[in-house]
Amino acid sequence: MEAAKGTVFRFGDNVDTDVIIPARYLATSEPSELAAHCMEDIDKTFIQKVKKGDIIVAGRNFGCGSSREHAPIAIKAAGVSCVIAQTFARIFYRNAINIGLPIIECPEAAKEIAAGETVSINFDTGVITDETTGKTYQGQAFPPFMQGLIDAGGLINYVNSKEA
Repeated sequence: MEAAKGTVFRFGDNVDTDVIIPARYLATSEPSELAAHCMEDIDKTFIQKVKKGDIIVAGRNFGCGSSREHAPIAIKAAGVSCVIAQTFARIFYRNAINIGLPIIECPEAAKEIAAGETVSINFDTGVITDETTGKTYQGQAFPPFMQGLIDAGGLINYVNSKEA
């Protein structure tokens, strides 16, 4: 699995799926349309500032709320390479893996890494490095099966690749 490196966008606790992608945009499941409105109710400038590879760092219970996959799809399509949080809502965690969005629970990193810092993540080991401060954190690495799902771009692509 590849590593990630990007600039941090910081959010707090209980960021729900309606903040990640407001319900008024759910008439579509087109990733680019969802990305255009990602996080706009919590940070109006997010989509203008985020660059491919950037990282979201958040507090507890990230992705709480509805069970739809639109939220992780919007984040991934916006260019975010990984979400680091203290904890994730269970359904968001599963949906993120299913669509191929890497997410890592690491309470210490989620509490200490600040907005605007540069962070790199080794997905094979779970090591998160705050390149701005030099501090490293041990996140939970993905088991090989989950790495395969993410590398394939999600569950459907993974299954399709096995059937070929």
